[in-house]
Amino acid sequence: MPEYHIKHITRYTYPTPVIDSANQVMLFPISDRQQEVKKHDLLISHHPSVEVFTDYFGNQTGIFSVIRPHSELSIQSKIDVVTKEVALPADEVPPEQQWENLSVIREQFPYMDFMLQENFDAQDEVVGLVRSIMNENISPFAAAGKMSAYVFNHFEYKQGITSVETKVDEIWKLKAGVCQDFAHVLLVTLRLAGIPARYVSGYICPRNHELRGEGATHAWVEAYIPFYGWLGLDPTNNCIVSDRHVRLAVGRSFTDCTPMKGTYKGSSEHSLEVSVVIDNGELSEEEEEPVPVFSYQVQNPAVTDNSYRRFMEMQQQQ
Repeated sequence: MPEYHIKHITRYTYPTPVIDSANQVMLFPISDRQQEVKKHDLLISHHPSVEVFTDYFGNQTGIFSVIRPHSELSIQSKIDVVTKEVALPADEVPPEQQWENLSVIREQFPYMDFMLQENFDAQDEVVGLVRSIMNENISPFAAAGKMSAYVFNHFEYKQGITSVETKVDEIWKLKAGVCQDFAHVLLVTLRLAGIPARYVSGYICPRNHELRGEGATHAWVEAYIPFYGWLGLDPTNNCIVSDRHVRLAVGRSFTDCTPMKGTYKGSSEHSLEVSVVIDNGELSEEEEEPVPVFSYQVQNPAVTDNSYRRFMEMQQQQ
């Protein structure tokens, strides 16, 4: 069983001091039979108290505020976690019986939340894709695998052309994006096929830098397989999620799993830097701080001090 040591640093800086910063963090790793959390430290500049609660989807979520003026806000998450290899579905139950099971449970709690459909212009094209994959002999497990492979084979992994706000129509037109876009398209196709699907936020742990999504939070999808449970599919890397993925949160979409978001009073100008380091050895407290692999800057000279401007972190999951 591999053990990973993850250091995730998020830093906001402001040209002039801001106040009344209220924030939500979803950086608490899931602990279950597939993932054992050995240790987790959350270090926040200005030392605010963090209130932790469990949200609607079962995710641990923290909220904190920094009231006094500050020009920088830093959030460090340090995780020691052990992951276990996932046993694949046996797929022994006849496909017809599996689809009948899905037709019943997808109208029930909690699966109905993960059947949420989107309205988009390219829906007929996506429905055509789903129909080309489906047949009377294919199981939900096999269908989900084919849909994940389709996204991997027909969409280019390309950074910098989308954001967390990019709609599925634009992704479908571009046929490109990063992991959150690949996950978005797979969610749509699975739900149109009648398979409950949920968005997953976390990390991917390459051994030899051979996987896409290293150096930032990663995203993939979990599909509900009848008589088995939730199975992770990573369309960005065309693989089934096993012991090389570390899960942080699940939800209907990225919005439910945003690693960091908040509001503050002050200048709309700010910059964001994010770095993620993952290794199989102990993280040294004396090591040099990692170089940010993601940065985002908002410049709006026309706006000085706004009134409680809402700001969602524009960190893009890679």
